[in-house]
Amino acid sequence: MATQQLKKGLTARHVLFIGLGSAVGTGLFYGSAGAIELAGPAVLVAYLLAGLAVFMVMRALGEMIMHNPLPGAFGAYASKYLGPLPGYITGWTYVIEMALVCIADVTAFAVYMGVWYPDVGHWVWALGITLVLCGINLCTVRLFGELSFWLSLLKVVAIVVMIVAGAYILFSGMGITGSDITGGGSKSSISNLWEIGGFAPYGIQGIIISLSVVVFAFGGVETLGLTALEAKNPNKVIPMAINVVPVQILLFYFLAMLVVLSLFPWNEIGLEGSPFVTIFHKLGIESAANILNLVVITAAVSAINSDIFGAGRMMYGLSKQGQAPKIYSKLSKSGVPIYAVGVMFLVLILGVILNYFIHDQLFFIIASMATFATVWVWMTVLISQVMMRRTLSPEEQKALKFPIPFWPVGPFIAIAFMVFVIGVLAYYPPARGAFYAGIIWLVWLVLAYYFWTKPQMAKRAAAGEVFTD
Repeated sequence: MATQQLKKGLTARHVLFIGLGSAVGTGLFYGSAGAIELAGPAVLVAYLLAGLAVFMVMRALGEMIMHNPLPGAFGAYASKYLGPLPGYITGWTYVIEMALVCIADVTAFAVYMGVWYPDVGHWVWALGITLVLCGINLCTVRLFGELSFWLSLLKVVAIVVMIVAGAYILFSGMGITGSDITGGGSKSSISNLWEIGGFAPYGIQGIIISLSVVVFAFGGVETLGLTALEAKNPNKVIPMAINVVPVQILLFYFLAMLVVLSLFPWNEIGLEGSPFVTIFHKLGIESAANILNLVVITAAVSAINSDIFGAGRMMYGLSKQGQAPKIYSKLSKSGVPIYAVGVMFLVLILGVILNYFIHDQLFFIIASMATFATVWVWMTVLISQVMMRRTLSPEEQKALKFPIPFWPVGPFIAIAFMVFVIGVLAYYPPARGAFYAGIIWLVWLVLAYYFWTKPQMAKRAAAGEVFTD
């Protein structure tokens, strides 16, 4: 191992598309149907609220990064401003979030490939993509960045095409009748947003419950915060990415849902295939199903690639803080945390095994478990930023390079929103299992910290092996 420094191989376009790659995934193409079922057209309000909250999370993270970049980003900031235990919990909760999402996306990839090759076992595809992406993540960070860029670009182009094509169908008079989906007589129109039971057919309660699904759709955007130490010209690139990426993701989800909810009666969406397939069919593209399958395969691969990167860099940062085994901070000659990436390889192999035995139920089980982890990480980022501000003098606060907007009201509203979403998970019966799993995970981390990690941190600190800023 020739070097112990992460290498600056990520350009502006790499950083921009890493966040998009992790956050814009299969949820937009299939998972959104579940959110629409819970709230009707008012799901647009839920996407808007979640998007605004995530923007505040990213600005809070950006303020801390630009003030003091640290390995492990939000995990390190939680340790610095909240204490070693919150930092430990936050870092490892993010790692488990990425691990769970990786397994879910590997499972989705296997399912999508099964559409074209039904006679091949799902575990074969899961193993194949695991080997390819872990191999790429062990190469230079620039190679990872290039793959992430092109995969995410293809996904973004596909989403834009879907939005534009849907808008063209809607306003050109071409129309999509209910018979295109369910045999009904309804027709595409902007009035579909309010004609069937009103804009919010299930009232405010429907919007609130849909947050349990909608918030998770934005999960992974925080990964771009882990790129700071490997980005070229981070003082310019990181603020730009943090301003642009959350807004792009919000627009993609919001505009895509707006078009789909106008094209189709909301109570027919998801009843028979994907509405995006119907859009392509209406445009006369007979291979619509194959095109969509290629898009969702790209979305899954892009997300897996970004999540392996994020989990590996977080484990590297945790190791530097003394909160993970020392070996996770060892870098290859290419400047990659090779052993941390190796852990993700083992996690994905577990996903391959699970695909062999229970692939039919696996995706939904894993995805629901990751929801709690996502919200917990975001909430900790916001609280860390508030505590950082309390350590700064008024002059130092004025000198911040990238201050969070609407201080101090904005961060506190966003924190309240995250607490509220966790409450929704506890209240809504189908999501309650995720809440209980999250509580069990937190208890396990506290026990692991006091019985194993804290003594190890003391030994490494005494030996001068723990990173300090």
